[in-house]
Amino acid sequence: MLTTDESKMPGLEAPSLSNWKNPPTLRQLKQDLTFATPTHNLQKTKIAEWLDNLNVTGSAIVKTPKGNSAIVPRLIRKQAEWRYAALSEPFLSTDNVFNVKPITWEDRKAAQQNQLVLNHQLNVHIDKTKFIDEYVRAAVDEGTVIVRVGWEFREEEYMAQVPTVEYRVNPEFAPMHQHLDQLEQDSPSQYDTDVPDELKQAHDLYKENGVPIEPVIVGQHEEKKTRTLVNRPTLEVCDYRNVTFDPTCLGNLEKAGFLIYTFETSLSELEKDGKYKNLEYVNVDANTVLGTPNHAPSDGVRSFNFHDQPRKKIVVHEYWGHWDINGDGKTESFVAAWVGDTMIRLEENPYPDKKIPFVVEQYLPVRKSMYGEPDGALLEDNQKVVGAVTRGMIDIMGKSANGQTGIRKDMLDTTNRRKFDKGLDYEFNANVDPRQGVFMHTYPEIPQSAQFMLQLQQMEAESMTGVKAYSQGVSGQSLGDVAAAVRGALDAASKRELAILRRLSNGIIKIGRKIISMNSEFLSDTETVRITNDEFVTVRRDDLPGNFDLKLSISTAEEDNNKAEQLAFLLQTVGPNGDRELMQMILSDIAKLRKMPDLAHKIEKFQPQPDPLAQQKAQLELELLKAQIAKENAQAMSYQSNAQLDMAKAGTEGVKQGHIKSDTDLKNLDFVEQESGVKQERAKELHGEQARSQMELKAVEHQFNKELLDRDILKEYLKKKAA
Repeated sequence: MLTTDESKMPGLEAPSLSNWKNPPTLRQLKQDLTFATPTHNLQKTKIAEWLDNLNVTGSAIVKTPKGNSAIVPRLIRKQAEWRYAALSEPFLSTDNVFNVKPITWEDRKAAQQNQLVLNHQLNVHIDKTKFIDEYVRAAVDEGTVIVRVGWEFREEEYMAQVPTVEYRVNPEFAPMHQHLDQLEQDSPSQYDTDVPDELKQAHDLYKENGVPIEPVIVGQHEEKKTRTLVNRPTLEVCDYRNVTFDPTCLGNLEKAGFLIYTFETSLSELEKDGKYKNLEYVNVDANTVLGTPNHAPSDGVRSFNFHDQPRKKIVVHEYWGHWDINGDGKTESFVAAWVGDTMIRLEENPYPDKKIPFVVEQYLPVRKSMYGEPDGALLEDNQKVVGAVTRGMIDIMGKSANGQTGIRKDMLDTTNRRKFDKGLDYEFNANVDPRQGVFMHTYPEIPQSAQFMLQLQQMEAESMTGVKAYSQGVSGQSLGDVAAAVRGALDAASKRELAILRRLSNGIIKIGRKIISMNSEFLSDTETVRITNDEFVTVRRDDLPGNFDLKLSISTAEEDNNKAEQLAFLLQTVGPNGDRELMQMILSDIAKLRKMPDLAHKIEKFQPQPDPLAQQKAQLELELLKAQIAKENAQAMSYQSNAQLDMAKAGTEGVKQGHIKSDTDLKNLDFVEQESGVKQERAKELHGEQARSQMELKAVEHQFNKELLDRDILKEYLKKKAA
């Protein structure tokens, strides 16, 4: 390690900071800065002139002869003041600036996690109001806004008294593990902060093995631990004078070969950062803020600087670009930093997207240029004309003898002049008329042409910027005093404002994309984000990367007012008897558009409490309806039973009718058979058949009896023979 005195000695060279095959030299990097400086200085001159006109400083101050007015009306500043709130309010009126949409369904969960993290970081880790105000004002005043996106990480080591723990199996400890399970699921943040480490370790063992483990503290010992103090993204609106672009990029930062940024710091801050080396070789006295001509110092450093070496402000040049570090003809993204002639940083781009960590947006775009134009570039001539006319009007009034009284010399003698001066009654000479002898000086009338010129310049300024004045503002008089003309003028103004807002929101979207890529790399393994008082969402680092369609919740006041009026008309169309939930949805959207998020939330969550009498009446009406329905059902069942009975009777009558018909046919047939003798013939045949049957039966019986007699005779014969 060299001493401070040795580090300032000429001829000492800092060692190389990389082992690349083809590293860039400090001379080569400074040469890029030298070649880009003329283009940068030209733009600095333009912006300085615009700011002079805005603030009425420098070249905008008018030199007039002594006794004449030197006032310069702030026409550009007035237009800018009306523009600031209109452009910043859409970003500041909502807590959810970012809306992250997934490209595919698989990225849906990651998109939701990114939306929670981005909005949490913007609302909590970054001073959103300060950043948005500075972002908008830089764009409106200078025509170009440059934002440096970075990451801040700080940690510290400390000695802590740590208990010595033994982990023992204890079945009685199972309820505690169940409680820890529930706490970890319901409130990961509280589990992380409130539960002791030894209890967490025991719970992890329980989840691995399924056996209740009890941590038993048997002693204490000291242990070195590390805790994270800061781990968050940073956003800085840069001074345009300290940012030098590659002049060959043609307005596209993605194609820029390099970007050089100068910033003020100290050896102590560089040492704490941890990224910088060779700090012992830095010559602090030779590289102070005032001793670096190409750096625009901040207001405070111009008049004050520390005297001790660790705190004295110095200027660091930071180079972001591309270089063939491996000597294979392919450029790689890298970053370098130097103070004076000492290189203090040289490494590959540490950010995951490997892009220059700056976002540039234009207020009024200029083709093929990194820089835009403010409204001041359009209103410069108008402000000069308004100033000249105003100074002439003031000179007319200021040089008049207003309030002075002139008296004709021969009108009063000495005595009466004294009375006149005292306000007493006096006598005047008879040959002089007092109406002609006394003259009261007053301000002269301002010519109408001067007032007409002021109105003309004001209208022209408003028509060029689209900013509406409080009194009258942009109107359709030039197109005719009709509603369509006025509406056309207002639409043109809101479209102009919306176009500017889209460009500014595009820059915020680029910032969001860079923060997403950094989150996936630099966030700790588990970041717990508190969303509401009772809802927690645990974000894992591996859920953060992905392809997303990033959007912003922004709109203009005119557009919000138009939507609110349309919803109000829709609400009138629905009427007071419409569905309550539908009316709540419409009213909530109207409240959001009117920038009343609390009222919108209350409307969404509102559940009307029913009137007890109305509730009882509704209950009785419901019971009455049930009784009426039961009565109708009973009547229907009665009708159905009667119908079934009638159907049964109809069947019986049908059977009776068939029986009667059959009986009638039978009687008719009997009459015909008797009349024709068929019945008698049938009776004869029946008797004859019966007689034949009886005869055959007698013959069969005789034959059977004969066979029985023969069998008996045979049995007797056989018995005798056997004897």
